[in-house]
Amino acid sequence: MEKLRLDKWLWAARFFKTRALAAEEIGKGRVSVNGQAAKASRELHEGDSIDLRQAELTRTVVVRALGRMRGPASVAQTWYEETPESVERRLAAAARRKEQPEPAAAIEAGRPTKRDRRQLADWNRWSASVDTD
Repeated sequence: MEKLRLDKWLWAARFFKTRALAAEEIGKGRVSVNGQAAKASRELHEGDSIDLRQAELTRTVVVRALGRMRGPASVAQTWYEETPESVERRLAAAARRKEQPEPAAAIEAGRPTKRDRRQLADWNRWSASVDTD
């Protein structure tokens, strides 16, 4: 039976951009295998269930194949199957994000203009102290 390190598989399956990031997230306790806390060196087998916490979302995937090399995303997606409950949670979270207002719309005034910066500089240049001759 084939086996592969958890951090290496998460990197190869394109859940994380680097293997170091995968190991860091595992170390923080954001990844569990078969319902148990995992270490980066844990050996993965086909059929294992992995729970990943990414931002506010928890994804559950079942390992279908162990890919050793990082390749195209289309190939990496064949190595796992996301559970229907996980897909439903992910789509619900996407719908909630879509309903929220655009964060940029909350900004009333953007960066100060050149004129605003000059006025601020004038404020700093002239203090409240009285100049005596």
